[in-house]
Amino acid sequence: MDEFIAELRLLKAWANNPSITEITRRIHRDWQRAGRPRGEWPARSTVGNCFQVGRRRPNSDLLLAVVQALVGADEAVVSVWRQSLRTVLGEAEAAARVSAYDRLPTGLPSFVGRAGLAARAQALLNAGNEVSALALEGMAGVGKTSLALHIAHRYLAEERTDVPVLFANLRGSAPQGPPADPTAVLETFLRLLGVSGDRIPYGPDARTALYRQLLAETGALIVLDDAASTEQLRPLLPGIRGCRTLITSRRALTGLRGTSHLPVPLLDPGDSLELLRATAGAERVDPDIPAVQQIADLLGHLPLALSAIGRHMRAHPAWALGDYYREPLITLALEDGVRAALAASDARLPKGTRRLLRLLTLHPPQELDGATATALLGDTSTTAECHLATLTAAHLIQRTAPGRFRLHPLTHAYAEERICIDEPATRIRQALGRLLEHSRSRGTSMRLGAPTIRRSRLPMPWQHTDLDEDRLPTRRPLAA
Repeated sequence: MDEFIAELRLLKAWANNPSITEITRRIHRDWQRAGRPRGEWPARSTVGNCFQVGRRRPNSDLLLAVVQALVGADEAVVSVWRQSLRTVLGEAEAAARVSAYDRLPTGLPSFVGRAGLAARAQALLNAGNEVSALALEGMAGVGKTSLALHIAHRYLAEERTDVPVLFANLRGSAPQGPPADPTAVLETFLRLLGVSGDRIPYGPDARTALYRQLLAETGALIVLDDAASTEQLRPLLPGIRGCRTLITSRRALTGLRGTSHLPVPLLDPGDSLELLRATAGAERVDPDIPAVQQIADLLGHLPLALSAIGRHMRAHPAWALGDYYREPLITLALEDGVRAALAASDARLPKGTRRLLRLLTLHPPQELDGATATALLGDTSTTAECHLATLTAAHLIQRTAPGRFRLHPLTHAYAEERICIDEPATRIRQALGRLLEHSRSRGTSMRLGAPTIRRSRLPMPWQHTDLDEDRLPTRRPLAA
């Protein structure tokens, strides 16, 4: 909404900057001609408020009247502004929808493994007597929410059974709609804390102040799941002695005072095996441990993917472990939630960063550096490094060493699917050419990572180009 108001201010300047009094006079004239009763005519102060940012529930009728007062009888222009306002108000309404409760979610799958990580997180949450917040950060599907709720339930059971509890899903990576508006979350939190609607302040700062006042000396536990940004979080942090806050996010959060940060890594091989045993059943896993370990390796030890395949193994006993070779394994994992989770993270990226993510799949699935990314992108090293930093912050690429990066196998598979949809064949050929030239300049040889064709995909338009076939990889199924 603030962006719409900023554009409205520019429109006012374009219209020779009429005074608020003059705009009010024009609106009164237009509404009188339209036969609207005088009691509906806005006051000058009300019209002036239309140009103020920070408004959450604007009067759309009056805003359009302001636009018409500025542009006159140009109905085409008014129509464009009307459609823009509908879009903005729809997003604002979606952001105002809040999932917040005064209890922790229950009925989740049992927590498996990660005893060391859970103990470390518990220690960080309990450390010190001052402000305490813990941010769990990691890639989509790595199990941040499961870990946070496991820690929260254990904290309440072992430490504080009688403290207020607040939980909110901030929708930072929701596939549809914007992240939750923190002002709306505060309204719901205040209601859960017993504040009646007529006592809830209008402004975000006043709501935050009342929220913190009510939480003082309570030792409350607040869980903020799927945070979008530091800006979204800051008003929601109690920031007071004794309260504990657990945060999960797919993004690296910075600038949060009093907050510890704990990366949530992929599972280790032992925990991956335990998760598959818990979801598929010991009778499916234990007869051939090496084959199951290879399945976990191919899935990159991502909990969301392991759970999906474990459920498939339990539901399809006719599938031998050897049937889960690379192609059906990756496809099954992507179709059972992994694709949607990665797509939600991908959708929040800037356009140039999304393009680089796709182009990286042209490189063999191994480590690469900034110079290789620069060659694929066909831009400056500064631009490529900026995009790599954005991908790293979003946990869509792993920094394996200073200046070295690697795509997770399932992120690679997802981006490989997207490149044939989002990038024209001409650009892909050009990127492959730059990558070959970069390889020659380094005196190295490589087999290019031309996208794999799965049965679920459209044919790739560059399959029949004049690229040397001996430079394209021959992909063989990996037997389990």
